Amino acid sequence: MINLPDDLQLGTSSTIPATPEAARLDRVPNPQADTQYLTRFTAPEFTSLCPVTGQPDFAHIVIDFVPNQWLVESKSLKLYLTSFRNHGAFHEDCTVAIGRRVAELIEPHWLRIGGYWYPRGGMPIDVFWQYGTLPPNVWVPEQGVPTYRGRG
Repeated sequence: MINLPDDLQLGTSSTIPATPEAARLDRVPNPQADTQYLTRFTAPEFTSLCPVTGQPDFAHIVIDFVPNQWLVESKSLKLYLTSFRNHGAFHEDCTVAIGRRVAELIEPHWLRIGGYWYPRGGMPIDVFWQYGTLPPNVWVPEQGVPTYRGRG
């Protein structure tokens, strides 16, 4: 049995945070901290707003990380990502901010984030950010998001 902190959002009724800054990210102890492995979170329906026009922007976000002592608690991550839906920021800002916030929270051995943004004005923008060095012998599959052809 894992001993979890008492103040997690997990198992409670939660509302969508008004902004990414107001969103709370929770971490939990890694029960396999002595093993190097990859964890992947995929958010294929990520939404934010263009900071200039206010129009919605859509992305397929993939976060891969090799945890150390902590894991990001998935419900809090979902709420954090959802908080971007009314947040105006460029694609690069959203993608890198998410990667940095998760890395700061869990201090992984390695983390990468891929933001595969759907086109506006006929041009998709893909943004990639990485933290740390990938340990040897950790299997990292491709992120699985096709290069743009309607993003299948």
